Amino acid sequence: MTDILIRNGRVLDGTGNPWFRGDVAITDGRIEYVGKAGSQGAARVIDARDMCVCPGFIDMHAHADLTVFYKDVQDYKLRQGITTEVAGNCGFTAAPLDPDTEEMLKRYMAFITPPSGVSWDWRTLGEYLHAVDASSPSTNIAPLVGHGTVRIAVTGFDQRAPSAAELERMRALVADAMGSGAFGLSTGLVYVPGTYAETEEIVELARVAGEYGGIYATHMRNEGQDLVQSVAETIEIGRRAGLPVQVSHHKAVGRAHHGKVRDSLALIERTRAEGLDITIDQYPYQASSTTLQAVLPPWAQEGGVDQVVARLEDADARERIRGEVLNAEGETRMGATLDKVTISSLPGDANQRFIGRNIQEIAGMRGQDPVDAIFDLLLEERCAVAMVSFSMSEEDVRTVMVHSTMMVGTDGLYTPGNPHPRVYGTYPRILGRYVREEGLLSLEDAVRRMTSFPARKLGLASKGMLRPGADADVVVFDPDMVIDRATFEEARQYPEGIEYVLVNGRVSVEGGRFTGDTAGRVLRRGRA
Repeated sequence: MTDILIRNGRVLDGTGNPWFRGDVAITDGRIEYVGKAGSQGAARVIDARDMCVCPGFIDMHAHADLTVFYKDVQDYKLRQGITTEVAGNCGFTAAPLDPDTEEMLKRYMAFITPPSGVSWDWRTLGEYLHAVDASSPSTNIAPLVGHGTVRIAVTGFDQRAPSAAELERMRALVADAMGSGAFGLSTGLVYVPGTYAETEEIVELARVAGEYGGIYATHMRNEGQDLVQSVAETIEIGRRAGLPVQVSHHKAVGRAHHGKVRDSLALIERTRAEGLDITIDQYPYQASSTTLQAVLPPWAQEGGVDQVVARLEDADARERIRGEVLNAEGETRMGATLDKVTISSLPGDANQRFIGRNIQEIAGMRGQDPVDAIFDLLLEERCAVAMVSFSMSEEDVRTVMVHSTMMVGTDGLYTPGNPHPRVYGTYPRILGRYVREEGLLSLEDAVRRMTSFPARKLGLASKGMLRPGADADVVVFDPDMVIDRATFEEARQYPEGIEYVLVNGRVSVEGGRFTGDTAGRVLRRGRA
């Protein structure tokens, strides 16, 4: 007997084809039938009249690597319709680890480590993935292997090129991760230690990922003044390494550089015409979010958190750093002026009052120069500070959103405090604001960009479409009501209009609320 029958919905099958009125039958975690079920019965029937039925959304750019173990909060992705997350982006993954350097990685990732802590009882990516599977994740996890983590395992946070022997060891770590099921290699070339790597190093490691059929996903070296040059470097890596490319959260940061996405997208179009599979992802907001440490110049971050703290405690080093925190426009490396940089999370009780405040405000509250306020927050919290930076333009957001290569990703960093609203609202925001209210995308095209498009990029044959035999990852939403409620002032607000979410055939969201059923699993390249 059919387990679940979703009746009378507007079926958006994920292909981009026009919706049709129909039913979706589910048995044993897979889609049994899509069409008209007639009088067919089922153990459970969901009436989807006046609602849309589509594949579960795939978050092409996620950071669930550690928060997957935080069992106090498991619903913030599910309740916006996400059933699969691509983890390990921006060069950082929870593995592989080396005993000599793993504490460096743990301290660097402290700003996204859940309050409950993480066991870290693994060494290889394969062992980490087994731990994730055993934890009963709420969503499916498709892992990448992070270049930054691999580099830390071999050279720590040293600002230098690896030796031939070290590069070979890095290649071996990437090969081991790919053999364990990673979907590709990610880099974060604006972050340490990724920013210390020359193009040749990335090509060598990306080539290994390509040999296993993986992709290259990158937070590029620069998204402001050198945006187009960074896209060119990304293209060079993809061509020389011989693998598909994914440009992460494509944007232009810094007021002087707004509009440059037209040039970068034109370069991407020309490159596709020449035969390289290069695509992009995006979140629909004008602000980014990452570690506050990222505003420091790369040289000041060499050696990891302990060395950053030591430099900020040294008067001479501190003054040298001060001269490089802001550019001529008063913007940080992330493209925002200090009145547009807000603190979203930090661990210390004494500084909780600064969450939601911008750096200029915090400086006034502390009676300090704004740059000193940054330095002292980093010192007091041992760099475990997350920020939100308002650095993009709405026009650019729209330009990127309608580009043919765009798929959707949250880039969501779940943190205590007041995280970026994309953590809770990315997908409903697109469906509600940009589809229903503004008509920037059609409903069918938006759903395709959230489902089958990323599934194709990753080679997830059983995800992204409603068709017989596919995994039963399904979203039922009200097209007239769906909208995000999370704001920059109050991010922890769940969206409206996402009525049901099924993960591998089990109901995880019902009536817009989390049921407590966690049915996700680790997806492995070639075995997903």
